[in-house]
Amino acid sequence: MKLSGEQVIELHGFNNLTKTLSFNMYDICYTKTKEEREAYIEYIDEQYNATRLTEILNHVSEIIGAHVLNVSKQDYVPQGASVTLLVSEGPITEVPTEHLAETPGPLPKSIVDHLDKSHITVHTYPEYHPQEGICTFRADIDVSTCGEISPLKALNYLIHSFDTDIMTMDYRVRGFTRDKTGKKLFIDHEINSIQNYIPDNVKEDYHMIDVNVYQEHIFHTKCKLKNFDLNNYLFGYTKEKLSEKEQMTITKQLKKEMDEIFYGKNMGVEF
Repeated sequence: MKLSGEQVIELHGFNNLTKTLSFNMYDICYTKTKEEREAYIEYIDEQYNATRLTEILNHVSEIIGAHVLNVSKQDYVPQGASVTLLVSEGPITEVPTEHLAETPGPLPKSIVDHLDKSHITVHTYPEYHPQEGICTFRADIDVSTCGEISPLKALNYLIHSFDTDIMTMDYRVRGFTRDKTGKKLFIDHEINSIQNYIPDNVKEDYHMIDVNVYQEHIFHTKCKLKNFDLNNYLFGYTKEKLSEKEQMTITKQLKKEMDEIFYGKNMGVEF
């Protein structure tokens, strides 16, 4: 096992460290009518069905160096889906070096991907505001691995698998493993921020905040898209169909929704 740089640590037995990446992503949309809202939910349900989610999980397993043993998937009525992949840890030497850097999370329904002592889960939560026409689609992804496999290798792929307005990421290393002399090792790689595993071109697009507890090996990063174009948040039409007053009102509602999700608290009407 390489702990830092080219330093090689010989372990006593299996690497028992558990590395967990929790990834939340949010897609926000404005729907003017009930029919538009229903059409948006139907679109999301089709876009992130069980088949699409299975493809995403298969790629995640490949990137982190896992071998898929079994696949179970199910689409639900009226909406939602579940996928389960049983996998085992593959030889680390087979992981392509270009995948060692990053990956955020997908936007599917409900997924569980198991390694022998590890798992990958995805759950999706579409919802809408009862009065203001705001629709929010949230996906939760958890990648938890044991041994030398790292969930951070999948971060970049997950980020690029979905269009997202808000991302929240948590990474934690738990437990310990022992070197040949019996000394405990509580982490087996260097990290000071999840941002280390996010490409520069992605970081340029987001406002990012870190909250890290280094001594506990806990890392938290949240991201909010910098640029705002109202056309990207309207479903089925463009802002040219709206009056200036409507554009201003909808823009304020959408930005308020994004700020509340990003900062994790309710805000007043004016901000």
